[in-house]
Amino acid sequence: MRRWRQEVEQPGAGLRGGDSGHRGGGGSRRRGAMAQRLFPLPRQQSLYAPSVRNPFVHEGRLSARDKARAVLLGIILLPFRAMCIALLLLLAWPFAAIATFCHRERGSVPLMGWKRRVTQCALQCLGRVLFFLMGFQVKVKGKVAGPLEAPILVVAPHSSFFDGIVCVVAGLPSIVSRLENLSAPVFGTILRSLQPVLVSRLDPDSRRNTINEITKRATSGGQWPQVLIFPEGTCTNRSCLITFKQGAFIPGVPVQPVLLRYPNKLDTVTWTWQGYSFKQLCVMTFCQLFTRIEIEFLPVHVPTEEEKKDPTLFANRVRNTMAMALNVPVTDHTFEDCRLMISAGQLTLPMEAGLVEFTKISKKLNLKWDPIRDQLDTFAAIANASKGGRIGMEEFAEHLKLPVSDVLKELFLLFDRNGDGTIDFREYVIGLSVLCNPANTEETIQMAFKLFDIDDDGSITEEQFACILQSSLGVPDLDVSQLFKEIDTDNSGKVTYNEFKDFAFKHPEYAKLFTTYLELQRCQLETSDEEDDYQTPEDTYSQSKTSVSEKTPIARNKVCPEGNEEDISSTSDKKDD
Repeated sequence: MRRWRQEVEQPGAGLRGGDSGHRGGGGSRRRGAMAQRLFPLPRQQSLYAPSVRNPFVHEGRLSARDKARAVLLGIILLPFRAMCIALLLLLAWPFAAIATFCHRERGSVPLMGWKRRVTQCALQCLGRVLFFLMGFQVKVKGKVAGPLEAPILVVAPHSSFFDGIVCVVAGLPSIVSRLENLSAPVFGTILRSLQPVLVSRLDPDSRRNTINEITKRATSGGQWPQVLIFPEGTCTNRSCLITFKQGAFIPGVPVQPVLLRYPNKLDTVTWTWQGYSFKQLCVMTFCQLFTRIEIEFLPVHVPTEEEKKDPTLFANRVRNTMAMALNVPVTDHTFEDCRLMISAGQLTLPMEAGLVEFTKISKKLNLKWDPIRDQLDTFAAIANASKGGRIGMEEFAEHLKLPVSDVLKELFLLFDRNGDGTIDFREYVIGLSVLCNPANTEETIQMAFKLFDIDDDGSITEEQFACILQSSLGVPDLDVSQLFKEIDTDNSGKVTYNEFKDFAFKHPEYAKLFTTYLELQRCQLETSDEEDDYQTPEDTYSQSKTSVSEKTPIARNKVCPEGNEEDISSTSDKKDD
């Protein structure tokens, strides 16, 4: 720990004041190092917070001028466009019905011959007329690759239901759609004529079947239409590109990246998890004189042998290419972050509190959905007492039922990754996984129990419990009755090892608090040894005047005796994760 402390403090040695070559004040500076820390702890860059805090929210506001303009134009444009949409859908339905009529084995074999040509030509023309009458001005850059050159089109960023315009421009490729959408009147028949790849929520093997179907079509040699996929899997506010799902990249065939832009002064198309609803966006868009959209077809990305074997690498490289062309960052948010965001809102937390970059965190720290969701409940119970959905030092101490002390501050600093004085949910999840759970082993729990069990009778009394905590935290008047009662589940007045272990597993924060305390003890012992080696007559006189009560108390028993520093150091885990 002393080595780690030196690494943290070394850049600011000049800020500590005093002559660095003088040994006399070294001991006091070491003892006060924790309170004087001025620099953040070293952290892994791969676990840094994303550059875009929340890509799933779009809080647009209309000015008074925009509202007045929308009302004036909407009086004429809204009913006109609504009637045009209904009329064109009715005109498209017969062509779609002809294409799917008497077509055996729907979805298992491709449409061929005149049915395919007539359907594509008619629906593509009607689609262009539809979006023109809706007020969309479409600008196309680049050229659409053929089915043999690029069997799969990947489109991003996905930010609106109006993104379907790209299907018309690209020549009506097949899309991935829910099975339930086929039962919709009129629209379901039109959708079926596009030969979509269907996903069923009721089928437990739906994901595997979908990937197999995409692979079959992508490797059919042009018999099937191209497959168009939005690899992000959900809508964002276009501020970044979130994690691409692997479905479009598992087949290992060339893909053509397609970019979408909406260069409008007034954004009436962005449809995210928090913002305008579907109906509101439709009304606002139809009340605009026109809405611009740019569609850019980038060069085909042919995968290397390495990318064919690693779909994640393939997806990330395509995403990076698209992000560079869009000049936006990439983040590791996924649909699971949306679920956590909704759960956070239901727990009266700010919705962005649930965003943790689930895919990256889960893979790097080997976490599953259910434990993270449970941790969100615990975090909400702590953070609801504060404003902003973050845990401060006071809330942290109250949750642990302990007073603010140097040891507790040390633990808090380990959770507070960005050094802003608060712990958000992302920092809380990482802290539990990296700091507390590894320290919360059976060996650590046994050592902690032995530390409290002073008389070695297999149980801990409240007096013993208070004695060690008062000593370890340096708080002589500490009241531990509430915490002791929570551990003593059978109200016997004594805590058994099983009760102690159950509590430790449910509250892993205490394990790290315990190992941190042992490390501080070891550091103090080492510091005392160094000071004895380098004592001057002036130091000796100063120490003789220092009372015992002014020194930090160190508990001594069979776990932490004098001179047994090596055993103590073996229980500590690394500070820099």
